Amino acid sequence: MCHVIVTCRSMLWTLLSIVAAFGELIAFMSTDWLVGFPRASDAVFGPHGATTAGEAYRPTLGIYGRCIKLPQLRGILCGPYAVHFGEIASGFWQATSIFLAAGILLLCAVAFISVFTMCFQSIMKKSIFNVCGLLQGIAGLFLILGLMLYPAGWGSDKVQLYCGPDAAPYRAGLCSMGWAFYTAMGGTVLTFVCAVFSAQAEIATSSDKVQEEIEEGKSLICLL
Repeated sequence: MCHVIVTCRSMLWTLLSIVAAFGELIAFMSTDWLVGFPRASDAVFGPHGATTAGEAYRPTLGIYGRCIKLPQLRGILCGPYAVHFGEIASGFWQATSIFLAAGILLLCAVAFISVFTMCFQSIMKKSIFNVCGLLQGIAGLFLILGLMLYPAGWGSDKVQLYCGPDAAPYRAGLCSMGWAFYTAMGGTVLTFVCAVFSAQAEIATSSDKVQEEIEEGKSLICLL
């Protein structure tokens, strides 16, 4: 018989797990990791090297995408600059992509599984919360490695186009950090919080009160 067990701690862990996964995924896909120095719309990216002044704007650069303003367009054009994996700006960013993708894949798997923890509390005789907490810890390590390697790629030619010639590994030059980088950092912290909090979710769903409700024959158990 399937017992649906809902507690505040288990629901909070589920919600935070989903937020961490989506936060990291959105950050990874965003182009707002680096915000370039202000320039005219066609000062650097104009056709045939044109240098006529235009409305100032700040281009943005992501791990594999960018946003720029072209002279023939009134708006901002965003899209991938790297069609293939080998075209990513530097080897460090390629490694960053691998580590972040691995971490996000684990987080998405945990977020999917967490939705079903109301009905299933164990897998192969192991607590599903403990298994998910371990996966979140591993994902957090992957994310940390990715974020540590990311600034090492700031010395690439691609970054110097956006941040000036002073850009170097772990020195952003004229660029500033975009919201995607801070979101990725926040998601990494939240991932470790979820990994630790999974133990509390396990305790909440296996408490004496829950066992008493099960012995009474209840299939839907809600505890605050």
